[in-house]
This record gives sequence, C-alpha cells and structure tokens, in this order.
Amino acid sequence: MTPDIAPGDHVARLGQIAAAAGLRRISVLAWRDLDDPEAGGSEVHAATIAALWAEAGIEVTMRTSHAPGHPQVEWRDGYRVIRKAGRYLVFPRAAYSEAMRWHGDRDGLVEIWNGMPFFSPLWGRGPKVVWLHHVHDSMWEMTLPPRLARFGRAIEFNLAPPIYRRSPIITLSESSRGEIISKLGLRADRIRVVPPGIDDHYSPEGDKNPTPLVVAVGRLAPVKRFDVLVRSLVETKVAVPALEAVIVGDGYERPALEAQIDAAGARDWLHLAGRVDEATKLDLYRRAWLLASASAHEGWGMTITEAAACGTPAVATRIAGHSDAIAEGKSGLLVDDVAGLAGAMTTVLTDEAVRRRLTEGALEHAARFTWGATACGTLEALAAEAARRR
Repeated sequence: MTPDIAPGDHVARLGQIAAAAGLRRISVLAWRDLDDPEAGGSEVHAATIAALWAEAGIEVTMRTSHAPGHPQVEWRDGYRVIRKAGRYLVFPRAAYSEAMRWHGDRDGLVEIWNGMPFFSPLWGRGPKVVWLHHVHDSMWEMTLPPRLARFGRAIEFNLAPPIYRRSPIITLSESSRGEIISKLGLRADRIRVVPPGIDDHYSPEGDKNPTPLVVAVGRLAPVKRFDVLVRSLVETKVAVPALEAVIVGDGYERPALEAQIDAAGARDWLHLAGRVDEATKLDLYRRAWLLASASAHEGWGMTITEAAACGTPAVATRIAGHSDAIAEGKSGLLVDDVAGLAGAMTTVLTDEAVRRRLTEGALEHAARFTWGATACGTLEALAAEAARRR
C-alpha cells in the first residue's frame, strides 16, 4: 500500500523518485488508448499516471493501437502518444519498435498486461514493471469465439506465467493480487498493490434525486453483465415502484440490452444514456441513491469509488477488485451471487438509516485514494527495479 501523498505534494515527490533512480524517460505499452471508443478504467488509469509523471518532468511515451479519428502521433497532457497498428498487431509491432528503440532511448519500461501480454521479459532491457489489473479467466469465453478464447486462455494461464515469473507486477487490489497468485502462480514477493486514485472533482454537491435513482457505468460488454443488472433492476422495481435507473456507457451489447429493456416494458424508467461527458456523469453520481455493478471481472471498480466520493454507496458482485473498492457494510454491500442484487438494492433504497450510514462510509472510504499516491507508488516500484539492477 502506498503512503498518503498530501494534495499538491505529488509533483515534488515524483521528481525526487525519478531523479534518484535516473528515470528521465519512460515508455508505456498499452493495448488501447484513452481515445479509443471502448476505453475503460485501464485506459483512464494509464493516462492519468502518464500525465502526472509528465507534470513532474518525466518524458513519457505511450505506445498503443489506432484510435479512430486520431492521429498516429500526438501529445496529450504532457506526454507523447504513438498509435500504430490495430488491436492485434499492436502487440508485435510495439514490442519490436521498443526493442529496437525506434522512438528514442528509455530509462524505464511499463507494460500493461491487459489479457494479451507484450512479453517484455523476452526483449526488454533495463528496468521494467508490469501492470496486471486482474486475471481475465472467463472473460475470454465472454468476448471471443471459442477458438480464439482457448488461444487467449492458453497464453494467460500456460505460456505467460513462466515468462513473467521474475517480473515485478503492480496490481490494483489485494483481492486481485490473491487471484494472480492462486490462478497464475506468479510469485507473491514480486507483486505490489497500488490502488487507483479518484479525481478531486468527484465530490458531494446538491441534492439527491427526489425519487430512488440507481446508476451504473461501464462498457456495454459481456463481462460487465448489464443484462443481469437489467433483470435485477426490473425485479427491484416491484418492491420500489418509484425506481428510476440510468446505465451510462456504450458498446456492442447495446442492441441486445435495448431489446431486453423493451421486452420488460421498462423503457419509461430504465434508460441507456450512452457515452456522456464528465459533467453529466458527475451529476448522475451526485443525484444517485445507489451505484450498482453486476460485473464478472474487475481489477478494482473505479466507478464505485468515484460514486463513493460523491456520497453514493454501491451494491456490487463479490469479485476481486470490488472487494477492495467497497468497504463491505460500510461504503456499500457485496452480494455472493447475482440473485442477491435485487434484494440488496431494495434494502438500500427503502431503508433510509442504512442508506445514510452507507453514504457516510462511502465518503470516508473514498477519501483514502488519490491519484498522486497512485502515481508515486507506481514510480516507486519502477525505481526499486532500477536500484535492484544497479
């Protein structure tokens, strides 16, 4: 766990860490870019840390795949983004480019292992760390055809672990760390937990919605199980007749979800908002009585802590990531199976005392997480690897 960094102190601290370790130029390898239409929490995490490192004077280059409508090379928030190759070819192309140092020298390398790895231990020289947010496991079958799913699973569980056995790994939560150790067999002593932060603008303001409002945020993809959440919301509506719900996000599951909502006769109270701007999302967090998630796999659950910082508790599935993003019984409720979602949501929405207690706990829990601490903790791991190599 990274020690707290006082607001405004992170720039100086990052500069000290980088200078002491000789980390002037850092390369980051990522599957998707923040500007990709399907960007999610992993991309927000990478982009935020890169921006904070750049603010501290570190030269950061992020290599990633094409993002529609965006140039191959540009600067964003102080760091350079190179978008070359598609979703699959980005792995060999970025690895070869970095191995050959085509875009300049580097003092450190960060690989984001998001399902498919870049295999940096085989070709990367110098200090490097790996961000592994969570084990993908059944996500392969949820998102890919059977043959590709078997291929991806074989790489994650059989091919990659021996290659990464000596690599320093950074993950977001203790529960994800436990899964990485138990499912992939990676060394416990090489895995460090650095939780993600929360932007300062997430804060309580204004009044809650006059009627019960449940908000959910995420990509409309199978792993998020919004179909399960829709069924649970329809069930909750029976016990809470005034219920309204908004699902924020977009993705290829949208047509199926729209059909499901229409079939349930829920179109007048359950809305698919699509992608929204930050101000709209913030307003929804603040007005919501509850944030809900039925996701099957998460490294953390950033929407949970964002909502918590706005004074909105959560009900979510008990999975790795959620188990740390929620302080159970204090900032929200965890359910052991999807059948329990409707009951837990009904409890929070109908019991004002429970909701008030969870709201206070959500604010207290969220106050622990800052992006300054996240950026420092991640850089410390890379600096420790640089020191070990020296």
